[in-house]
Amino acid sequence: MKSFLKSIQERRSVYALSNASPISDARIEKLVGEAVKHVPSAFNMQDQRAVLLFGKDHAKLWSIVLETLRKIVPAASFAKTEAKIQSFAAGHGTVLFFSDNAVVEGMATQFPLYADNFRAWAPHGAGMLQYAVWNLLESEGLGASLQHYNPLIDEEVKKTWKLPADWKLIAQMPFGTPTALPEEKEFEPLEKRFHVFGK
Repeated sequence: MKSFLKSIQERRSVYALSNASPISDARIEKLVGEAVKHVPSAFNMQDQRAVLLFGKDHAKLWSIVLETLRKIVPAASFAKTEAKIQSFAAGHGTVLFFSDNAVVEGMATQFPLYADNFRAWAPHGAGMLQYAVWNLLESEGLGASLQHYNPLIDEEVKKTWKLPADWKLIAQMPFGTPTALPEEKEFEPLEKRFHVFGK
């Protein structure tokens, strides 16, 4: 496994995926589960949720996305959309990220002074979980990207996998073995984005 810093430096959005994996599904399950367990959340409310899809379930998700988009994307431009979705479907699996609104609203009720804050803090925890999982996958040689076909697919996803109504879909992360290198990433000058005082 790479160092954490090396994973951060090399993590990229990878769209060209194969369904192969350099590690076992059990290892992927372990990594995602550990991230869900240990990634922090405000007041330790632990509203973050994840669903890991392999095989037919992974393919089913991207079929749902494709058929949902088919209804709203103009036919003349659908071929490009279909190719993009098929690139995600070609991967090894997908992680679905959710926030449990029942937990968030329960905390808002329990601590009314911070009610609006809990609704703002929940996305912070969701983002940390997504980033943690992304880096863990990268550290093991898997490529991934973060997609957002919610809320278009939310109800069908919850219905298909019988998920609680209070789970709010945040993002989808298809992953697999990269089949092509991502494009070079450009960076804004660090001095514009990072300041140090007091030394």
